[in-house]
Order: sequence, then C-alpha cells, then structure tokens
Amino acid sequence: MDQQSPLLRQWILLRSLSARRYGATVREMAAETGVNDKTIRRDLQVFRDVGFPLEETLGDFGRKTWHLPSQWNQPAMSFTFDEAVALYLGRRFLEPLAGTYFWEAAQRAFKKIRACLGKPALDYLEKMAGTLHETNVGASDYSKKAEVIDHLMLGIEDAKAVHIAYQSLRATEPATVDVYPYGLIYHRGSLYLIAHSPEHNAVRHYKVDRIEQAEVSQFPFQRPEGFDIREHLTQSFGVFQGKGDVGVAIRFAPPVARYVQESKWHESQQLTKQKDGSLLAEFRLSDTEEIKRWIMSFGKHAVVVEPESLRAEIAGELTELLGQYQTVRPRAGDHSSARAPKRKRTPR
Repeated sequence: MDQQSPLLRQWILLRSLSARRYGATVREMAAETGVNDKTIRRDLQVFRDVGFPLEETLGDFGRKTWHLPSQWNQPAMSFTFDEAVALYLGRRFLEPLAGTYFWEAAQRAFKKIRACLGKPALDYLEKMAGTLHETNVGASDYSKKAEVIDHLMLGIEDAKAVHIAYQSLRATEPATVDVYPYGLIYHRGSLYLIAHSPEHNAVRHYKVDRIEQAEVSQFPFQRPEGFDIREHLTQSFGVFQGKGDVGVAIRFAPPVARYVQESKWHESQQLTKQKDGSLLAEFRLSDTEEIKRWIMSFGKHAVVVEPESLRAEIAGELTELLGQYQTVRPRAGDHSSARAPKRKRTPR
C-alpha cells in the first residue's frame, strides 16, 4: 500500500473494522494495508480523535483487538426509504469526481441502496430520474485525476504542504510549486484548489484540470485561524480573486431582464427594475475579469454603466472582434455562406 495515501488506507481500515465481527489486531491491520504497526496505531488514534467509537478488547494471552461496535454500524448508518431515494437520485451530481476514490466509495454505497430497493422500485426511480437532467457543457472530466485529487485532499486534511506540477493557462509547460491547500470548490463544472502560495505570499486559485502531478510533503503548515472559503470568495464573481474594490453596474435590456432577475449571481447584487422594462444590476467585486465574460455573453442586451474602465475594455474587445469578422472570409465551399433558398409561397 502506498504510504503516501493515508486517507485511502484509513478508509480500508474502517471498512475492515466494520466487517470483522471479532475485530483485528494492529499486526493484522498492518499486514493487510502494507504499513508498519506504528502507522496503524496513529490511524487508530485519528479515528478516536474524530469521534469513531472504536473499542479495544483484551483476549487470551494478552491479544488485543480493535473493532467498531455493531450498534454503531447498523442503526446510525441506516436510512429511511425517502432518504435512500434522495441519495440515489442525487448520485449524478457526484459525477465530477468520477474515477476518484470518493467516487468508488459512493458507487459501493449506491450498489447497496439498489440491492435494498429492488428492481420494481429502481425502475420507477429511473423514470423519475429522467425528469431531472444536468447539462455538462464545458464540464471537466476527472476520471484520470484520482491520484491528484487524493493527494490534494490529504494535504487539506493533514495540513501538509503539497508539491504540484501546474501549467497555467498562459504557460507553455508545467512548473513545480509548493502550496498550502485550504480546500476545493466546484465552479461551473470544474474543481479549483484554494491554497496559500508561499512564493507569492497570498491565497491563490488553481484549476485542478491544470495540475498534472501532486505529492504530499512531510512539511506541516498552519491554516489561518478563522479562514473560511465562502468568506474568501465573497467579493469574487466566481473564482477570480483580485485585490480591488470595484462597483459594477450593468443595464440589462427587457428581453433578458427577467432571466437575470430570477437568479442570485452574487452576494452583493442589487437588482432594480426600470420603468422601461430593463434591469439595473449592481455588484461590489474585487476583480472584473469574470463578470466581463458574463456580461459579454448577453451580447447587445447588456451594457456596462460603470466603471468606465470596464466599459472601455469591453468596447475595445468588441471593436477587435468586429474587425476580425470583417476581414476573415468564409472558406470556399462553406455552405454557411451560400444564399438561403427562397421560401416557397403557400397558395392562399
């Protein structure tokens, strides 16, 4: 067993202790997981520290075994029918972690739920599930990132520095950097690592898709007391984090006003309906990069009122885009450039 994967090893130990009626000795657990006795004792202490009701029994000839009591393993982990149904129907929302150890464990849990429900109930649930669909346009595929995500999670749980090989969007090749991982967030179909960068002495965001390798070091770090990821992202319109404090106002035309009004886009948003049917949206942000892309996705239906710098930036990009459309000609034989066929008149 890879000694750099304590989280996976501890999951295996918990499963083993739950399944063994008479428990297991430290030596048996060490042999099963391929580590030494000292490591197992440390894992058992971790279980106790987090509240797992481990019990130790002293048998013949001083043989000490460890086990999880059955009364903890059964009633506390049982589900009512509606709880099991809710978990089963929500399984698709774990798909971003497909291929990881967490996904594998979830699949085992869903397998147990399927066995308990039976085929008629499952057939009914599949029909019900068909009424709820989540689009995956632009969603990331993490089926080959199991080891990377596991090491990041270990670094977060154990408060250990992690060496990552990261290739930023503008870089031509990956660079190895050390980070102090604080947590993971899921944003628009992708996972992002929130971590302190000792090199920049600042909290930075790393897209997991761009992390090619990750390895947990033996160097501990002190997480800032009271640090909360949700609060950290309060002034971000997504995951872009800046150092400024910018007031942004956008006027949305009537055709999209209701769509914008239906959702909560940011904690600071103030939406004011105008007499002409348009909508004035105001935000307080630390950076305008991500909201700029959001504004431009509405095309002619969204116009920046302030700040002037953002208006000028978007106007510049639109001017450049218009120039490209005017200079780039369609390829020869491109049917999109052909004249549209005349519509046949319907006799009256």
